[in-house]
Amino acid sequence: MVEVKIKTLDHYDASFELPFYATDGAAGADVRACIPEKKNIIVKPGERLLVPTGLSMEIPLGYEVQVRPRSGLSLKSPLMIVNAPGTIDCDYRGEVNIIVGNFGKEDYVIEHGLRVAQLVVAPIVQARYVMTKTLNETARGTGGFGSTGTR
Repeated sequence: MVEVKIKTLDHYDASFELPFYATDGAAGADVRACIPEKKNIIVKPGERLLVPTGLSMEIPLGYEVQVRPRSGLSLKSPLMIVNAPGTIDCDYRGEVNIIVGNFGKEDYVIEHGLRVAQLVVAPIVQARYVMTKTLNETARGTGGFGSTGTR
């Protein structure tokens, strides 16, 4: 098991648990919106904004934390995690904020304490990028978006 150190910030609500796995088999740990002064945030249609969590973290070298949507929230609300999966790099020490967008037609209220996203710890591999004049041929070749069909 990988250990991720969590630092709570001044506006963190001490009644909240740290990111937690809702079930034994969960891949992602739920994280809550922790809004200063326990206020709500209104997300207007088409708007994107940062939702604070009141947390910063120390991720071990060789790992990242991915920010992903919670499926229930994505299904039952117009909110989406805009850059999903977002990456929190192991050398970042600032507050973890969740980028959300309202893809609906009405304002959406994010209440203080809403389980707004899930965090997945994942190993990373850094590559060495090298210049070349040729690439190996494949059956797909340069076929891009939709090139393999729909059925």
